Amino acid sequence: MKLKLSPLVSDIFISIYAVISLYIRFKLESETPISTINSMVIGVCFVVIIWVLIKLKVLNPNWFGLFNYKKK
Repeated sequence: MKLKLSPLVSDIFISIYAVISLYIRFKLESETPISTINSMVIGVCFVVIIWVLIKLKVLNPNWFGLFNYKKK
């Protein structure tokens, strides 16, 4: 059985994940001397995790209905 989240749950998960990952990055950068390249690598790693989950169809974002395309 493949894990597949609904669009609303996916949107909420991605939003919470983004806020937590930004909090972790800001807290880490303020407590330790970290270079800009290291910070960018950490950010890219956080984004790649979400991208992989979307590509594997675990997350199915609807982007809170912002991009509702009418299908003909």
